[in-house]
Amino acid sequence: MTEETHVQGPTIRPRRLRRTPALRRMVAETHVVPSSLVLPVFIRESLSDPHPISSMPGVVQHSRDSLKRAVAEAAELGLGGVMLFGIPEHKDATGSGALDPAGVLNLAITDVVAEVGDQLTVMSDLCLDEFTDHGHCGLLTPDGEVDNDQTLAAYAEMALAQAAAGVDMVGPSGMMDGQVAVVRKALDDAGHSHVSVLAYSAKYASAFFGPFREAVDSSLVGDRRTYQQDPANALEGVREVLLDVAEGADLVMVKPALPYLDVVRRVRDAVDVPVAAYNVSGEYAMLEAAAANGWIDREAAILETLTSIRRAGADVILTYWASEAARLLRA
Repeated sequence: MTEETHVQGPTIRPRRLRRTPALRRMVAETHVVPSSLVLPVFIRESLSDPHPISSMPGVVQHSRDSLKRAVAEAAELGLGGVMLFGIPEHKDATGSGALDPAGVLNLAITDVVAEVGDQLTVMSDLCLDEFTDHGHCGLLTPDGEVDNDQTLAAYAEMALAQAAAGVDMVGPSGMMDGQVAVVRKALDDAGHSHVSVLAYSAKYASAFFGPFREAVDSSLVGDRRTYQQDPANALEGVREVLLDVAEGADLVMVKPALPYLDVVRRVRDAVDVPVAAYNVSGEYAMLEAAAANGWIDREAAILETLTSIRRAGADVILTYWASEAARLLRA
């Protein structure tokens, strides 16, 4: 290139701050830390050994003993918490196993609290779908519709059973109108005002829940579109969140995460309580399948996925990669 054709380079060069790993770390705008991650775990009644979930490679239905090992590891890794899902041996129309102090979920809560104490936030799913023989999240009317207000009464009882078992935080996830207010009042009236409520506020009727149905041995026939949200609606998600905050939610959640990052952002901008997002089973399964076929760099994709959820505004991420991500972050 001659002197006459020399082109003056730009003065402002954003690439300067990307030149080395140390520079990139120093100016990173978004950080994923183990304490922001929650590990969902499945506990199946009467198992003697962990049972693999075929659609979620690396995830299992736990026995009581393997559950204790998993939560001890989660505590050692510095995770924020665990979310417990119970899978009973027997189901019925009213989900009575969810209220039984000796039921699988309530025993799991007690086991985990005894194992890790205050090292982890012990959280439990507050919903009937794992316990009902029809697979819906609530009680049914004679004509097969989900009865919102009768279901609320069951949720109140379920909250009290979980609080008695020692839970730190309940997660009402059924998308019944008024569920947070009913659960909060039941807890407070019974002297459990210390128990927090993580409201599944913007929970969408999503195709990405597919592998979860296997994980909890779901009995559902049909869908949940009369109570879970329409995937087309973002403003409705914010409205649901604001209602739950007004009813006493300590945290609010968007579920799923990746197809709804715009909703996560809208919710973060709308409320002053912590926002959670659930990186659900279908999101997990897609990445695992692509990695198994050699199409993506698995570990890099895991961390990029979690970073995207944090960047959208989530303070807390429920993810099946929580323990592995904590190890990757430590490395």
